Amino acid sequence: MDTRRVAGWGHEALIREVELSPKPGLVDRFNNGAHDDMDLAMFRASAAAIEPWLGVFFRFGRSECDRPAADFLPRLRPQGQACERAMLRATGGVNTHKGSVFALGLLSAAAGRLAGRGVAADADGLCLEVAAICDGLVARELRDGGPAATAGERLYREHGLPGARGEAASGFATVRRHGLPAWRRARAAGHGEEAALHAVLLNLLAYNQDTNLVARGGISALHFVQTRARALLVAGGVDAADHLAEMARLDREMIERHISPGGSADLLAVTWFLSRFSLYPDDGAGLGSSARAGVV
Repeated sequence: MDTRRVAGWGHEALIREVELSPKPGLVDRFNNGAHDDMDLAMFRASAAAIEPWLGVFFRFGRSECDRPAADFLPRLRPQGQACERAMLRATGGVNTHKGSVFALGLLSAAAGRLAGRGVAADADGLCLEVAAICDGLVARELRDGGPAATAGERLYREHGLPGARGEAASGFATVRRHGLPAWRRARAAGHGEEAALHAVLLNLLAYNQDTNLVARGGISALHFVQTRARALLVAGGVDAADHLAEMARLDREMIERHISPGGSADLLAVTWFLSRFSLYPDDGAGLGSSARAGVV
């Protein structure tokens, strides 16, 4: 495993996510979804600005591979903030990928930490390393301690939704329970990568507690999207003959409601990125056995 490979996979994950079409409520090749300040070209520029920083995260993780996981995150954050600034310069101040910077930055750094310890990385090992790095993050940053300073704090206190912090602290549990299994099932059934990514997206829309939806449309927006996505899965998902038409229909419905599942978009990119580390031949790299023993 090396810097160029990890950074390249991270960049490709961002491109695969934004170019998947149709993608309900989100920027894609067909439209700008529920966004009036973003487009496909902006997302591509953002991804290009982020790519070199993923290499920075990997190298930093490798250089600090023996530092206790509990002490690592504060030392990584300055690099994450610098990456966000690079992203904002590329987009003219528009937040295209803040959630992906957080998620892919952690995973890239985790890959570096495992590489530095000589541990072969697979998807589970990377996720468990991120969970160790982010242990206690939700309690430290979202629990009551005065007025809510961010939307994430407010949504956690009002609805118990831990958002991106909770997903990272869980070792990307939603991706491991729903995203990666959907990818593997679709690929094993003979679907190409685009259809497999649509299968992943449907499962994420059905089960991810997406705080972006709640921030835009309230808890009812989350319930609406989950109900519609689960109905599409029951109807056959990507195996249904009209699945693309149904995804386009859901896109129109979400645009009308001005709601966008940005959290699920981030986890879609995470799923593709993690698939590169899988032991499954169709998924690509096959870089080794579980790094579970190297988490602590």
